[in-house]
Amino acid sequence: MRNNNQIVIACGAILLTAGICVAQGETAKPAAGTAKYFHLEFVVKELDGGKVTNARHYTTTIVTGDHRCTIRSGNKVPLQTGGTSGLTYVEVGVNIDGSGAKEIDGNLALDISAEISNVAAAANPPLIRQTKWNSNVLVPIGKPTVIASSDDVASKGQMQLELTATPIPAH
Repeated sequence: MRNNNQIVIACGAILLTAGICVAQGETAKPAAGTAKYFHLEFVVKELDGGKVTNARHYTTTIVTGDHRCTIRSGNKVPLQTGGTSGLTYVEVGVNIDGSGAKEIDGNLALDISAEISNVAAAANPPLIRQTKWNSNVLVPIGKPTVIASSDDVASKGQMQLELTATPIPAH
């Protein structure tokens, strides 16, 4: 009986030691899906006849995984109305949202939603131009890539959204 108790105690000690070693080994390993940070540079380009007439740059950072990034840049423009206050303010500018970034074979995949609006010059009443894009994109890391493009419905102009994703090294 005494030998059986000693064997049970010895086996328990071995299992306990093995469990502690496994647990320590697991905490020492780096996580398989370690998050990576990317610098995103968006360039909104206006083209006329294929030539760039205006380019505006917007930058942010995104983390791979279930994270989001948001850019908001614009103005509130007063518009004359027939109401009691006489004015209504309309937001115009650039809104860009990104989410769900994943690195895939040297590319960055993410969901992009962009809205660009402005007030047309010398229009009475004011004309607000608006372009919206929403897409899942795959861009080569470090290479500027046009991810959305639209023709202007009233001219030969075109609007493009370009994205460059650059990895941010961990320190």
